[in-house]
Amino acid sequence: MNEERSWEGNWKVRLYERIHQCGYASLTAFAEAHPTLPLVELAQELGGDDINAVQVFSGLVAEAERSNQLTRLVRGQLVRELWESLPNGWPAVMDGEARLEVAIALGSWSAFTPVTHEERSRQVMAALLATPPPPPGWHPLGPDDELLLTLLPDEEV
Repeated sequence: MNEERSWEGNWKVRLYERIHQCGYASLTAFAEAHPTLPLVELAQELGGDDINAVQVFSGLVAEAERSNQLTRLVRGQLVRELWESLPNGWPAVMDGEARLEVAIALGSWSAFTPVTHEERSRQVMAALLATPPPPPGWHPLGPDDELLLTLLPDEEV
């Protein structure tokens, strides 16, 4: 992707034209059809060299705010980060390498978490790192994962 090119012109119009060309009514619908793809890969699916991950996430946040689904978006982004950083699911043994992989996933997720959900995200991270941890191999398939819904229910903040 050419980062400069992605910001040329009206990128929001371009983003939504691509969404509609792919047969989706919204960016959220597109993202939920690909719940485990990282944001970079979502952007590549939409445009390759003139749509970027920041633009995709910005659009997702705007749609989530309008539909009062920000908590669902936050859970969905955690799913994406877990799949990207932990391709084999939650580690069975939390040794040094596994701790680093989990820290990368949670840190990346935290960086995308809107200010309104920062405290709740800290609570989720603490719960995921507590004893007992998630089951070995745990790989949420989307924002409606039972454990994620328990940790981060749909109460809007």
